[in-house]
Amino acid sequence: MAAILIVEDEIPINELIKRNLQSVGHTCISVTDGKAAIDELARREVDLVLLDIMLPEIDGYEVFRQIRGTPTIFLTARSGLADKVKGLTLGADDYLVKPFEMMELLARVDAVLRRTKKTSKTFELDGVKIDFASRQVFLHEKPVECTPKEFDLLEVLVNNRNIALSREKLLELAWGYDYVGDTRTVDVHIQKLRKKLDMETRIKTVYKLGYRFEV
Repeated sequence: MAAILIVEDEIPINELIKRNLQSVGHTCISVTDGKAAIDELARREVDLVLLDIMLPEIDGYEVFRQIRGTPTIFLTARSGLADKVKGLTLGADDYLVKPFEMMELLARVDAVLRRTKKTSKTFELDGVKIDFASRQVFLHEKPVECTPKEFDLLEVLVNNRNIALSREKLLELAWGYDYVGDTRTVDVHIQKLRKKLDMETRIKTVYKLGYRFEV
C-alpha cells in the first residue's frame, strides 16, 4: 500500500482520516501546519499528500508550490469554484470539499494512487491471490473462475477492507450508481465468493447493515 502524509490542523479530522487510511493498509504520517509538512517532505518520500488549504504557518497553496511532483489531494472547507479551479490549475490531483464522507475520500485516494501507479496490483491472503491488472483470482495457485461482477465486488471489498459496507454502498461501488436491482443481489454474490475462495471467516456479515472484508 501507500505512504500518505496528512496535513490537517483540525486534530479530530486528522485522526479520523488517519484511522480510516490505516484500516485499509496505508502507512500515514500526520502533521498540523504547513511548515511541518514541508519539513516532513524534506526528510522522506511519500506517495500522496492530503493537504488542507487553510493552515497555520504556511497555507496549503504555498506548501503545494514547494512540494511539486508529489501527488496531492486538497482537503478544504472552501467550496467556491474559484478556489477549486485554483487548486486544480496549480496541478493538484484532486480537490475534496469538507465535510466529506470517508468512503468518498478512500475512493479518491485509491483513484489517485492508481493513476500515479503507487497502488498495489496484487493482493494475497490465506492462499488467495488477486491480480487486479489481469482481473484474475487464484486459490492455492489454482485459477478461480469469477464473473465480472463477482470480481468487481471482490475488488471493492479488498480495497475497503476492515470497513463495514452497507448493501446499498456495495451496489453503488460494484454495480454503479444507475443499478436498480434488489440488494439481495449482493447477498447472492457474497455467498458465491465465500464458497469459491474459502473466505467464510474473512467476509463477515455485519448485522442489519451489510458486509466487511476482515484482515
